[in-house]
Amino acid sequence: MTPAKPLFSYKRYWAHKFTPAPFLPMTRDEMDELGWDSCDVVLVTGDAYVDHPSFGMAVIGRTLEAQGFRVGIIAQPDWNSSDDFMRLGKPNLYFGVTGGNMDSMVNRYTSDRKIRSDDAYTAGGMAGKRPDRAVLIYTQRCREAFKDVPVVIGGIEASLRRAAQFDYWQEKVRRSVLLDSKADILLYGNAERALVDLTHGLANGKTIDEMRFLRGTVVPATGVPAGWFQVDSSEVDMPGQITQEPDPYIDTTQTADCKVGEEPPAPSETAPIKFIPRTAKLDREKTVVRLPSYEQVKADPVLYSHASRVLHLESNPGNARAMIQQHGNRHIWINPPPIPLETPEMDGVFELPYQRVPHPSYGDAKIPAYDMIKFSVNIMRGCFGGCTFCSITEHEGRIIQNRSEKSILNEIEAIRDTTPGFTGTISDLGGPTANMWRLACKDPNIEKNCRKLSCVYPGICENLNTDQMPLVRLYRKARVIPGIKRVLIASGLRYDIAVETPEYVKELVQHHVGGYLKIAPEHTEANTLSKMMKPGIGSYDAFKKMFDKYSKEAGKEQYLIPYFIAAHPGSTDEDMMNLAIWLKTNGFRADQVQAFLPSPMALATAMWHGGKNPLKRVRRDSEDVVSPKGMKQRRLHKAFLRYHDPNNWPLLRQALKDMGRADLIGNGKRHLIPTYQPAGTGLQAEGARRKPTASNKGGTFRTQRTSDDRPKASRSPKRPASSKPTRRR
Repeated sequence: MTPAKPLFSYKRYWAHKFTPAPFLPMTRDEMDELGWDSCDVVLVTGDAYVDHPSFGMAVIGRTLEAQGFRVGIIAQPDWNSSDDFMRLGKPNLYFGVTGGNMDSMVNRYTSDRKIRSDDAYTAGGMAGKRPDRAVLIYTQRCREAFKDVPVVIGGIEASLRRAAQFDYWQEKVRRSVLLDSKADILLYGNAERALVDLTHGLANGKTIDEMRFLRGTVVPATGVPAGWFQVDSSEVDMPGQITQEPDPYIDTTQTADCKVGEEPPAPSETAPIKFIPRTAKLDREKTVVRLPSYEQVKADPVLYSHASRVLHLESNPGNARAMIQQHGNRHIWINPPPIPLETPEMDGVFELPYQRVPHPSYGDAKIPAYDMIKFSVNIMRGCFGGCTFCSITEHEGRIIQNRSEKSILNEIEAIRDTTPGFTGTISDLGGPTANMWRLACKDPNIEKNCRKLSCVYPGICENLNTDQMPLVRLYRKARVIPGIKRVLIASGLRYDIAVETPEYVKELVQHHVGGYLKIAPEHTEANTLSKMMKPGIGSYDAFKKMFDKYSKEAGKEQYLIPYFIAAHPGSTDEDMMNLAIWLKTNGFRADQVQAFLPSPMALATAMWHGGKNPLKRVRRDSEDVVSPKGMKQRRLHKAFLRYHDPNNWPLLRQALKDMGRADLIGNGKRHLIPTYQPAGTGLQAEGARRKPTASNKGGTFRTQRTSDDRPKASRSPKRPASSKPTRRR
């Protein structure tokens, strides 16, 4: 792996003579005030513009500004014509397009494919300010505005759709968003390295075709260049016998020197690729893995599962190879993942001159996503958990990218001194997870060569450093900063790692929990947990024991808030029934529940669509994974999580009878649901929807999921329901 050029070591572009903009301009008037006659880069986003390091467009814009480029932002444009895309004039280098911090389809639709009534990334929380498949629409409008300007796409929507992917909303496999959008290049993951390199290259007169091998990018292609070795994906992970299907590894267009944009030759039906055998020793940096074609994964769910597994196996920046996938007469070329940022680079990105507030054009309008994070500090990126339903690992990678302690403490002071409305409480020190800061493989060589899908499943890897004492010291320093009253931890917690350092759990529980701590066991049953790559419920029990112990020592009454997913691939009706029994036994009453949403590229989505388990070698006779797809069964699984809601009782009674578990119906404490039905209830089971109300006996928790699968929670005014004889959650 060739070392990466340090992010801030490039010679700055000539436009650096302009002082940093107070806000990146969104109008020509703002450009005039800055003395700009044009923008070098115009960023188009589906989110409102918040100049804060938790918002992708602000990070990208400020990073390019630090390199000397003039960057403008077109936030939430009117996509019905190209007029709004021309408001800043023609960019000198390119348009950069993203759907926003969330995939636009996840942002607009629930897991039941119903349109959401709000949008947390829009002023006033207003829905409808971005189109479906925003990357496609925005790219088309950029082309209409200035047809000769390159378009670069990125962000999570493009990142997760970089290859052929299953689309839950259309129930079909779609082509790579690069080809569907007709963009020039796609950047995936946290893309600062690729974007800086690309932008300087374009500014120096290079073409995108001349930079087609940038790590962390996907480009259109017409074949495999001369000098490259080609490996069939079945050599990476044998999919088993596929002779009953057309051969997916037929190259119909390969030439030695095709260039991007050239018309490919007429397809050939008989010219198979000459693949390198498994035993050959190859230069990894000149080896490309050929995935099954778009047409093949579209027609064959087993090959889709196989391709998904190979994509994830080739995700370690230390050993990943380039991949190629045919789409008709074209190909997409997927370069290896970007090299993670080093700590000084992370510090540099987060210490850029953000205003830390929304653009003034929004006035006093509230932007819910900003209100949620304005007093929080992001201390790291990435996640080595690899949960199959989660998009974090696919987008940010498994290697943790850390900020320095000094940089984090400086940001806390900046929040204290500059953020409007700050009253002394830091709402979070975290990121994708709260407690992976500075955790990494003990041996860099092992890390570089590892191809495991998770560092903590089925158990914690013996090579993983789990010492969280550096995080303990960070917490202690943060909470004694003058003017800081409390430092809370709100990011999702890996409790299986937390218990490895009891001193961390003690520090967390006694000083950084505001009465409630959210964790995500997701399920209780081994069958379902094995499809999620989540630890067994015993890990939760071990953490809860520590949590209760240290809470009692501190004289505090505190509660755990666990989160669970309904209708996950592999989850049976019996699994959900057992989960409901566990919830009642432990005194939990969930107010709102999360149903599984098959997001693009996720391994759980491959289970959902392909019906096979991609956590193991995918063969036609390998383990089948049955998913609860029908709306009736999905409603049942959600009803089990809300067993206490009278509106669900008719549905649950019938299901329990059908399952031969009528013994759980009765009016005693050992029963799951009662035999009686309160007047005016049961409408939900008959198809009508009824807004949940607070239950009796101590209130309920309202729980929901954010788009990146990180939970958030609020509670009703009353206390959480208790489980006798103790008041433990």
